[in-house]
Amino acid sequence: MFVTTQYCCWSFSKMLKTFCLILERDCVRLLINVLHPADVHLFKHLIWLFEKRGHDVKITARNKDCCKTLLDLYGFEYELISNAGNGISGLGFEMISRTKKFVSIIKRYDPDLVLSMMDPSSAIASKVCGKKYISLEDTEHSKLVINLTLPFTDVVLTPSCFKKKLGLKQIRYEGYHELAYLHPNFFQPNPNVLSELGLTESDPYIVLRFVSWGAIHDVGQHGISNKKDLVKMLEKYGKVFITSEGEIDIELEKYKLKLSSEKLHDLLYYATLYIGEGATTASECALLGTHAIYVNTLRLGYLNEEEDKYDLVYNFSTRFDIEKKVYDKALELLKNPNLKQEGKIKRENIIKDKIDVTKFMVQFVEQYK
Repeated sequence: MFVTTQYCCWSFSKMLKTFCLILERDCVRLLINVLHPADVHLFKHLIWLFEKRGHDVKITARNKDCCKTLLDLYGFEYELISNAGNGISGLGFEMISRTKKFVSIIKRYDPDLVLSMMDPSSAIASKVCGKKYISLEDTEHSKLVINLTLPFTDVVLTPSCFKKKLGLKQIRYEGYHELAYLHPNFFQPNPNVLSELGLTESDPYIVLRFVSWGAIHDVGQHGISNKKDLVKMLEKYGKVFITSEGEIDIELEKYKLKLSSEKLHDLLYYATLYIGEGATTASECALLGTHAIYVNTLRLGYLNEEEDKYDLVYNFSTRFDIEKKVYDKALELLKNPNLKQEGKIKRENIIKDKIDVTKFMVQFVEQYK
C-alpha cells in the first residue's frame, strides 16, 4: 500500500511538472525569416516541432530560387516580403525595402523572438522593435553581412569549426546546419527517386551543381570554367545530372535535372559523386555519405573539416590549374569500385561526432525566451 501511494504521489508530481512546462512553452511566439531555399530545410523540422509543442510560429520569406516552391511543397503558411535583388545596388535596395516591411510585421505579430540566418534586415528591424534576435551563421566570407548584422544581434549560433571569432555573442555547437534536416532522426532516403529517373541503386551517376555567383561575397570569385569538357569526361563513368541556379549552355540543357526540389537529398544519397560550386550541397553530400568535390575559390570552415577530419569533401580553391586538379581527383574517385560503400562508413563517423542540430535549436530557443 505504501509503495502504491508513493508511486501515485510521484506520478502526480511528475504530471504537474510536465503540465507547467507545457504552459511555459505555450507563451513562445517565434518569427522565422527565410532568406534562401537552404533555410527552408534548416528550419522546417524546428517549425513542425515548435507547433507540435504548442508554440506559435510565423514565417516570412524572401523570393529566391526555389524558396517559395519548397515552402509550398511542405505546406507552410508564409508572408513574402521581398524578391532577391541582383548585384550590389539591387541587394542594397532589397535590404532597405525588406527592413521596412519586417518592422511592420514585427509590430503586427509581436513575437518573443526573431530567428534567421544572419541578415541585416532581420537584425535591424528586431532592434528597432525591441525584440530579441537570434541568428545563425556558417559562412566566414560573408563579411559585409556579418558586420552589418552582428551589432544588432543578441546571439549568433555557429558550428564549432567556424573559423571566425565573433565575440561574446557567439555560441558554438558541435554540428553543421545541414544536420538540422539530414540527421538520421529526420532523414531516411527514399529509393523511389531512382525509378523516377530510370535508375537503380547499382547505377553510377554524378551530380553537378553550378551557382549563379550573384551574392555580394561572390564578387571576383570563380569555380568551374570548362563545364562542357567536365561533363564529357564524367559521362564515361555514369549518367550526369546538372542542377544550376542560373542559365546553362544550350548544349548542357539535356543534362539538366528534372526533379522536384524536395527530392534532391534522396538523389544525392544514392549518387556516386558530387562535383559543384555550391558549398551547402557539398556538405549535404558529406552528411549523406556521398563524396563531394567542391570547386570554389571561397573556402569554408565546415567544408575544411569535412575534408580534413572525415575525408568526404575535397576542396579546390586555387585560381590556377584548378580544372586539371578537379579532373584528376574525379577520375581517382570514380575508379574506386567501393566508393559509395566507403562513403556511407565515413558518414557514420560524422553522425557519431555531431549533434542533432534541430533538437539543439529547439532547446536553445525555448530556454532563451
